Amino acid sequence: MSSMAAAVNAERRAFSQILPDLRLGLDNLLVRKLRSLLTMLGMIFGVAAVLAMLSIGAGAQQKVLAFIEQLGVRNLIVEAKETTDDQQHQKIRKLSPGLSFQDYRVIRSNVIGIAASTPRKHFAPSKMIPKPQGQMPEVFGVEPAYRQIAALAVTQGRFFDAGETARGAPVCVLGEAASSSLFGPGDVIGRYVKVNEQWLHVVGVVGPQLTAGSDASGLPNEDLNNLIYVPLNAASFRLEDNYSSMRDEIDGIYLHLDPSADSLEAATVVRGILNASHHHAGDFSVIVPAELLAEQQRTERLFSVVMVAIASISLLVGGIGIMNIMLASILERTREIGVRRAVGARRGDIVRQFVIEAVMISFVGGLLGIGFGFGISRLIAWLAGWSTIVTVSSVLLAFLVSVSVGLIFGTYPAVKAARLDPVEAIRYE
Repeated sequence: MSSMAAAVNAERRAFSQILPDLRLGLDNLLVRKLRSLLTMLGMIFGVAAVLAMLSIGAGAQQKVLAFIEQLGVRNLIVEAKETTDDQQHQKIRKLSPGLSFQDYRVIRSNVIGIAASTPRKHFAPSKMIPKPQGQMPEVFGVEPAYRQIAALAVTQGRFFDAGETARGAPVCVLGEAASSSLFGPGDVIGRYVKVNEQWLHVVGVVGPQLTAGSDASGLPNEDLNNLIYVPLNAASFRLEDNYSSMRDEIDGIYLHLDPSADSLEAATVVRGILNASHHHAGDFSVIVPAELLAEQQRTERLFSVVMVAIASISLLVGGIGIMNIMLASILERTREIGVRRAVGARRGDIVRQFVIEAVMISFVGGLLGIGFGFGISRLIAWLAGWSTIVTVSSVLLAFLVSVSVGLIFGTYPAVKAARLDPVEAIRYE
């Protein structure tokens, strides 16, 4: 019982000394302001580097993940791999007829759990009236089900219906950027746009969509906002495609699966059907957004770990700086340590004093580093046009690591100070 009481008393005594030790530590740091600030620089830059790298990574990953989610985790997308090289085209045609309506019908008949689907035919027009202010919009020929599959939000007018698709009606729905480029701001419903030699009646405008930064996911790198949607039959029979002789009958197939369907299993069936009819010509790709999403999430975790590891080198250098300064401080304050020990201070009191000073350096450096890192991420976003996101988790991680570095690298000097012989320390000059 006596040992327990002694332990409790020691804990109470240590707790009661925290505030005096904090005041003493702050006074010691303020006495050497410049040295304390220079010591903090390592922590400031380390925390700022961790925070800035995590914010850049989080911004980039969020954009990619949002684009993949926009594709629809319940969707499958078949993309034709077309070429404008005549020799390559002839070589492929000896094996495969290309993506066709027959492929679409076979897939519809053999894949279980398809809730909605549409073929797609797209091309880039050679001329357009009114003349676009920017890049020429591309034409997407699809069926009305595409609106559900791609989760398009109609902001003006309506989307074309099944009747208009069946008769190949000369109507169109504009993407947000296409509408702005052709007609400027305002209501465009009822106006007309001439694509090659065909006038199209504008019946709707869809809201903004995210666009992939590259074709790494297997999808063509195109601005999904700079599109003109037309009924599939209108694209096939009314609109002239400059490369129609070298194009597949259709160049894409979109499938939306029921919640009960397994997208990976459905993708395997689709690949098997197309490999059989195309004789393994490799002229198509099957994109599974659910698979891309899982892979991107794994990549995001790995990227975050690597970025933190790289940026933590700065924190390691900062920690070494703290240890170096604390060791130098011990030499300067050897007599002070001896006097404290002589008047009753215990080793634990000395350890606590120096650890508190080291943690205070890293604590203040961490706070300044967070502000500096936030500023760097905003500056990068402004100068480079990148998307950066400072998350609460990245702030906490950077701050906790900085305090931990101060605690770890401050412990050895503190223990060394506590082991000084009081008599020799008092005599030290």
